[in-house]
Amino acid sequence: MRIDQLMSRNVQYCTPDDTLDRAAYLMWSNDCGSIPVCAGTDGSQRVIGMLTDRDICMAAMFQGKPLRELRASDAMSRELRSCRPSDRPADVERLMREQQIRRVPVTDSDGSLVGIVSLADLAREANMSDSQGKRSISESEVGDTLAAIVEPSNRASRASPLRPQA
Repeated sequence: MRIDQLMSRNVQYCTPDDTLDRAAYLMWSNDCGSIPVCAGTDGSQRVIGMLTDRDICMAAMFQGKPLRELRASDAMSRELRSCRPSDRPADVERLMREQQIRRVPVTDSDGSLVGIVSLADLAREANMSDSQGKRSISESEVGDTLAAIVEPSNRASRASPLRPQA
């Protein structure tokens, strides 16, 4: 089993210059909680960050501006974790667990967006079995990963890049 067999291919994304109200609209209209932020001039969309609904809320709160006045680049996570279409689900699940993330952009060798894989995609795979009754990832692994993702992290103690300086 490979990630390209599980990933979503029709992925919505925004650019760093898109406003946060546009990014929020994309998430709302496509029923997703995060989108990749992509940049490219030659038709390819190289992933340069991720933007979550929480990122949007925190940017609005800390900067005290309407979403139409804020850019995706103001709120996106620049610490990008991605995977390749040929990666094994167990390896991506381990990445999600270690980095406490629910969604991972799938990129080609140039870093261009080709899909996205979510913890829900891995959970569906864990619920299925192949013809020999083997799974590429177990239900308990998915449960352990979800538990690790929702565990409080040390991020709350760090100074926010969006918080106004006193």
